Amino acid sequence: MNKKRGKQSIVFTSPPIITSAANVVGPMEGDGILTEFYDRILKDNLDNNSSWEKCESSMMEWALKTAISKDNSSSDDVDYVLAGDLLNQLMSTHFAIRNIGRPFLGMYGACSTLAQSMLVGSMLIDGGFANKIAVAVSSHHDTAERQYRFPTELGVQRPLVSQWTVTGSGALVISGNGDGPRITAATVGKIVDMGIKDPNAMGPAMAPAAADTLWCHFNDTGRQPTYYDMIYTGDLGSVGKALVIELFKEKGVDLTSVYEDCGCMIFRKEQDAHAGASGCASSAVVFSGYIYRMLKRQKLRKVLLVGTGSLHSTTSYQQKESIPCIAHAVAVEL
Repeated sequence: MNKKRGKQSIVFTSPPIITSAANVVGPMEGDGILTEFYDRILKDNLDNNSSWEKCESSMMEWALKTAISKDNSSSDDVDYVLAGDLLNQLMSTHFAIRNIGRPFLGMYGACSTLAQSMLVGSMLIDGGFANKIAVAVSSHHDTAERQYRFPTELGVQRPLVSQWTVTGSGALVISGNGDGPRITAATVGKIVDMGIKDPNAMGPAMAPAAADTLWCHFNDTGRQPTYYDMIYTGDLGSVGKALVIELFKEKGVDLTSVYEDCGCMIFRKEQDAHAGASGCASSAVVFSGYIYRMLKRQKLRKVLLVGTGSLHSTTSYQQKESIPCIAHAVAVEL
């Protein structure tokens, strides 16, 4: 692992390999743009469970076990599981991992949790502390709405700037050896808070953090945006994506030809998701499905994934705090 003091970015000496990926999504996501890139589509948002939270746990457990199976491994081969979700005390994750039976590190970066888990897992492997890591994240529209906003039964009208939390889970197996795209570098983000207090405006709140991490990544590594075939942010949606493009235009950099946001890739316009998708599973199901398969098919060769997260809570909102945000980047290359 190569890291110069004072820099936020890491260039891995022995780049870890993503050897398998799996995902599961809800019915609305399954009816969206990327249908062919999902391993499993639920028929409804309960999937024979007695609560939405139990459904979310079952999705993560399924995604993890499927990713490990696709790797031709067993759970015993996994040194550590790194996983997280959006709920208080990582509720969905903890109940999912209890059936995996492997050493576990709970991860919380809100919707940046996939990138954060990939980053930390890669450090463990490149540092010689592990040979095989499983990472997973999940979110569920109804569990997130119940915790962060309003009971879904109320039918509260959503503003157009708001996004729709993805119901789904994505999992990866990251190994020290094997075949697949490699995690070559990563950038650890800083918390950026621009004073936004509206929990419906996640895209505008997170966009400055995404831009800050991208700018640090380019400066630290010496790579230009065009080094990558595509740069994907996690879940800024249409509003946040436009802001990132504008922030870089102010720096004299045009990202438009190499930049997309996962939150703009999941739902069709007629599905009425407003500004797009959000949630831990937004970047997870896009990366573990579409992006990973495009890399495997060599239609993409160099990708930068920038997970974006809004770190507010219901308590901080009630205390009229602003919304601190963060973004972590991982470079994935063939």
